[in-house]
Amino acid sequence: MPKQYEQLFLNFIQQEMQQDLAHDINHVLRVVKTAKALCDREGANLEVVLPAAYLHDCSSFPKNHPKRSESSIVAAEKALSFLANIGYPQRYFKEIEHAIISHSFSANIKPETLEAQIVQDADRLDALGAIGIARCIQVSSGFGVGLYSSDDPFCEHREPNDKENTVDHFYTKLFKLEGMMNTESAKREARIRTDYMKEYLQQLSKEI
Repeated sequence: MPKQYEQLFLNFIQQEMQQDLAHDINHVLRVVKTAKALCDREGANLEVVLPAAYLHDCSSFPKNHPKRSESSIVAAEKALSFLANIGYPQRYFKEIEHAIISHSFSANIKPETLEAQIVQDADRLDALGAIGIARCIQVSSGFGVGLYSSDDPFCEHREPNDKENTVDHFYTKLFKLEGMMNTESAKREARIRTDYMKEYLQQLSKEI
């Protein structure tokens, strides 16, 4: 892939993405880095993976927006329009579109190609590990959600409610992501990052 394309992808996403606490340019750069690594390990087509990874959040409704589940569809349309404008090879458009649409957790669309699986895995891995903990706290703080329930911090005797407690989000979503990874490379990384998050909760338990 010509180097100038990657710079154009970066320039576009810096201009167009709607910044929020968990979806900033650093999130995109981490997803790109992970997607490149997964692409190399799994033998996928970088010409599909790279633009999809860079552009997957070029349009995004906030987490509490009623159209949140449509974010990836709008992003895919916007991305393809941009790619057409810069003369990117159209033979990759259908696969790029699918990779962007299916990356979204809220869209609940199964990735049908290896490239789409890699973009989804890379995005979900960014919700795990040290960065996953930080992003979770950032988002919850933005909504005014407290860190944990004083009565039952780790949801041992109640159903988790991440609208009231940040730690509950580990149980409603984050700990489930490991089992939802598509590629073997992502599964191995998800295990490492999930174990780290469990260690964090063990330490938190000691401190409270």
